[in-house]
Amino acid sequence: MRIANVGGRLSLIDADGRAVDVERASGGAFGSDPQAVYGDWARFREWAATATLPEGEAFEVDALGAPAPAPRQVIAVGLNYSDHAKEAGLGVPEGLPPLFTKFASSITGPVTQVRLPEGGNTDWEVELVVVIGKEARDVSEDRAWEYVAGLTAGQDISERITQLAGQAPQFSLGKSFPGFTPTGPWLVTPDEFADPDDVELSCAVNGEEMQKSRTSNLIFPVPTLIAKLSAIIPLLPGDILFTGTPAGVGLGRDPQLFLADGDVLVSRIEGIGELRQTFTA
Repeated sequence: MRIANVGGRLSLIDADGRAVDVERASGGAFGSDPQAVYGDWARFREWAATATLPEGEAFEVDALGAPAPAPRQVIAVGLNYSDHAKEAGLGVPEGLPPLFTKFASSITGPVTQVRLPEGGNTDWEVELVVVIGKEARDVSEDRAWEYVAGLTAGQDISERITQLAGQAPQFSLGKSFPGFTPTGPWLVTPDEFADPDDVELSCAVNGEEMQKSRTSNLIFPVPTLIAKLSAIIPLLPGDILFTGTPAGVGLGRDPQLFLADGDVLVSRIEGIGELRQTFTA
């Protein structure tokens, strides 16, 4: 199943790539708010599996918003691919990876224009994003996928000067400028993947591939992350979890490379789709 935020309304994406408005198709049993559905995810899944849906409607990709546009928690994982840890000049984390947040005001849909912060060094980080489907507390790894509503693509866009400034680096601020958290194009439920623990992700700038890996290379896979996090904090329905980025970021290159006015960043995840960000000065 694929669900999307089409013009601010919760929609199902049918086999022909058309959008079915959930509020209208369900006769009002479910509302139009894309975020609210995660609080009633089990009932929604049951309805969607058996409902006779009307014919979907075509939509423009730039009408898509974030699949989970207003999460209560945005959790992001650092150094979760060994090749990225190496390019950062850091060791592979043990126990827990470094964690930070991206403030929810930076969340956008999949196709956007992003203004570059003046005097900054803005970088790319393609990531698989997990959306939580029910409250998770002290969840075991073998049951972790039961708590996942679905997967989507994300970009952890990062302004490196702000991120690394000061004695205590400002990771969350440097990664939360307006438009720095695009996600989408929709949410795909785990059952749609041959193996949700092994999907390809990549990104390119102006057509030149910068990053490419598979989530099977994660140091802490999705079930491990959910188990470790839920042992400390409750993961709430609709929360989103950025799982980390592989090698190939601009900061780790020699010479370093950052986004400039007019650059187009395209991020792809196998079985999900792509994001497209155009940057302006």
